Amino acid sequence: MRSPRPTPPDDSPSSSARLAPSPRIPSYETDAYGPFDAPTPHTPVELAVLLALLAAPHDPGDRAPRRRRTAPVTLTIGHSRDDASATAAAAFAEAWRAAGGTVLALVDWPERAASWLRPARRFTAGEPDAWVVAAAPLGWAQMSRRLRHSTAWDPFRTYGFASVGDSRLVALAGSETLHGMRGATPDGGTWLMDRRWVTRQPPRLTPDRT
Repeated sequence: MRSPRPTPPDDSPSSSARLAPSPRIPSYETDAYGPFDAPTPHTPVELAVLLALLAAPHDPGDRAPRRRRTAPVTLTIGHSRDDASATAAAAFAEAWRAAGGTVLALVDWPERAASWLRPARRFTAGEPDAWVVAAAPLGWAQMSRRLRHSTAWDPFRTYGFASVGDSRLVALAGSETLHGMRGATPDGGTWLMDRRWVTRQPPRLTPDRT
């Protein structure tokens, strides 16, 4: 399922830097796309699919110029301050460490702030191989704009729980801001942010499923 969203006149990577939106989203825009539901608790299959996405290299057919070719080892995990997001972030950190990976930091941020610059710097400190996000949509939209505006953060190396697989984020953050980010759905499917689209794939069938 694909959801169209506005896009700037030029979608090339070089133009995205020139056309980077102001980090803070105006209240009239957040009001137009809200209200957002609070994140719900993650599911075991959602966590498993997210781990699998990180464990496997990107599809060789992926045309993303900065695509990852090897599985990451070090992660930074970001989350908003609601209970469901904090719990999901902690669960992913535990699972990643159990699999032999390294978590450089768990970084949280508020839904409303003056600039989100401090958490953005913490989120990108240490140059992790990848990032994982469990967050309420509006706070992540604000945070991602600050990240794209002020840091070397790369959405192609960023993975999210279902709570941030929301098509309204594309419109709020800007079509280039989240381009390349992917994640899992509660039923074990996946989603991908592709400029002005959010594409979702259903769960893959396994031998014990019909």
